[in-house]
Amino acid sequence: MIDIAAIEAAAARLEGVAVRTPLVRNDALDRVAGGRVLVKPENLQAIGSFKIRGAYNLMSQLSAAEAARGVVAFSSGNHAQGVALAGRLLGIHAAIVMPEDAPRAKLENTRRLGGEVIAYDRYTGDREAIARKIAAERGATLVPSYDHEDIIVGQGTVGLEMAEQALEMRVPPDQVLINCGGGGLSAGSAVALKARLKNVSVRTVEPVEFDDTARSIAAGKRLSVAAGARSICDSLLAGEPGRLPFEIHRRLFDAGLSVSDREVRDAMRFAFQHLKMVVEPGGAVSLAAVLSGKIDAAGKTTAVVISGGNVDLEQFAAIQASAD
Repeated sequence: MIDIAAIEAAAARLEGVAVRTPLVRNDALDRVAGGRVLVKPENLQAIGSFKIRGAYNLMSQLSAAEAARGVVAFSSGNHAQGVALAGRLLGIHAAIVMPEDAPRAKLENTRRLGGEVIAYDRYTGDREAIARKIAAERGATLVPSYDHEDIIVGQGTVGLEMAEQALEMRVPPDQVLINCGGGGLSAGSAVALKARLKNVSVRTVEPVEFDDTARSIAAGKRLSVAAGARSICDSLLAGEPGRLPFEIHRRLFDAGLSVSDREVRDAMRFAFQHLKMVVEPGGAVSLAAVLSGKIDAAGKTTAVVISGGNVDLEQFAAIQASAD
């Protein structure tokens, strides 16, 4: 098991690199929930998501020889930007295998940050196999998006900050909801939260057709997503839980939650109207779980993570204009 000391060490490496995002409250959100809700907006990071934390934590520990050979990653977009930014800050060439249909903003931002984008078809190609082949050919280091101890530890600094900020505010949460794709953010954060907060309940939140982590927690073994599953939450479309994250999930998590794409769109509209935040679909699932009543928040303190805000303008505008 990853321990709190490793996450504290990662926080020290990330000082001055990752933004210490605030923990905020909103009256309209509290009224809907019937209790106190604390929001951790990781969409305020320089790259628009929490992914810089894990990428920098891993890449900053490479040897000079490893750094000179570069890194290879695979990502739908947010991890890609984290790796690209970490590479720019550390002087490491970063190649990232990305779906050709990834949001244009994520593709463009990855290139803008200096990343080498290698496109593939997400429905016919195996991004990890492609990345591993390229890494082997180049002698580069593979930087996974979630199934690596240093990635999980880096992402765990989100949970560490949440716990510290909640205690400073004297409103320790009863329950924390964390967006989950492969599980690096949720797993690492749970370790920190459980170490710092007494009796806190931690739950994953996923798109309803990609609830593999929730089903895996219930079954006690890793389960995969059904063939043909679809969701607008492009950042949360992992086919199965990561091996390392799941070992943490099965020990520390209560039953997972899932939300529909419609509930996600409702949450994106709420975030823009009331929180004055641009939130991407995958970044909104925990907020959606509160707003849709998927968890009992009445009379409790509930903390949620907004994990990202990288969404194409056209998609965001269409969601804001609709009333579904």
